[in-house]
Amino acid sequence: MAANPPGQGLQNKNRVAILAELDKEKRRLIQSVSMNNPGASIPLCRPAVKEFRDQAEQQHIAAQQKAALQHAHAHSSGFFIIQDSSFGNLILPVLPRLDPE
Repeated sequence: MAANPPGQGLQNKNRVAILAELDKEKRRLIQSVSMNNPGASIPLCRPAVKEFRDQAEQQHIAAQQKAALQHAHAHSSGFFIIQDSSFGNLILPVLPRLDPE
């Protein structure tokens, strides 16, 4: 049997402690929700979790778009905009319209 590398036991203890703390916090939140809404069941709080997750994902995407836009403006002479893309692009190049002469 191989011995655990030094520090791995401490990491495992830290993980167990973090998981226990998260479980305790989860139970406290569930209890506070059920105390505030006695008729509410656990599935009713799921949309709030989904909304929070969606909001966090949107903030993450917005931060990625901002970083991509700053990088593009710093390293290119072109002009770019942030716009939803069917292909998952964070930013899109803008081409100027030139009047025909």
